[in-house]
Amino acid sequence: MFNKRYYYLIKIQYLGYRFHGWQKQPDVKTLHLMIDRTLKYILGDVRFKTLGAGRTDAMVSANEAALELFIYNDPITDFDEFLLLFNHNLPQDIRALSIEEVDKDFNIIQDSKIKEYHYVFSHGQKNHPFCAPILTTILEPLNIDLMKEGAKLFQGFHNFKTYCYKATNKGEYKRTIEYCEIIDNNIYKANFFPQESYVFIIRGKGFMRNQIRLMMGCLIKLGRGEITLDYIKETLKEDSNEKMDYIAPASGLILHQLKFE
Repeated sequence: MFNKRYYYLIKIQYLGYRFHGWQKQPDVKTLHLMIDRTLKYILGDVRFKTLGAGRTDAMVSANEAALELFIYNDPITDFDEFLLLFNHNLPQDIRALSIEEVDKDFNIIQDSKIKEYHYVFSHGQKNHPFCAPILTTILEPLNIDLMKEGAKLFQGFHNFKTYCYKATNKGEYKRTIEYCEIIDNNIYKANFFPQESYVFIIRGKGFMRNQIRLMMGCLIKLGRGEITLDYIKETLKEDSNEKMDYIAPASGLILHQLKFE
């Protein structure tokens, strides 16, 4: 029997704090599992498959992420109705933002896209427990001005082997970061947030495993006075084999925006 396939791009957002990342795994709750389970419920006997734009680690959140939905034989005829039903049945920490039909040549993994990540953090004091899902607390005082200088060093085309988890000598680690900066937090607000907090913003076409958390870990070490700006410059050189030994906690990391070019 011939199966006609229909293709849809769905944008979603989620709080990742209680999930073990995107990818389905045995015996743990993941985002892909919950999304597929919800789709199975609302689509009934309609055959479908989903594919995420990329994996996220356990506890990482997203303001805007994406997945591709493949449906066989029975197309979605009313997008508004579909979104309403999808959101009604999704867990309250996952929300569908939009759906659009794409053609068969669209590839959610291989098509060029720009990802912007935010890492939200504060320092010097214990915060309200409600902050924990999206804001990392560094209890020691940090030199924020020095960290702001350090963040700018990552911008541009560099060798990021130091900032790839379990890097080997066979990988390709040279890539471009289009924007990289630490700013005072004026994006994420709540009455239980500390008076001062900060956002590490990084934008590029693709990132390696744990790259952003390792870069943030490097900046935390810089802020503590454990390394220098010259050390960061050395790690980005073509012949660097330095390994970053501190990875920042996952819960402060947010996929802020995903744009397909």
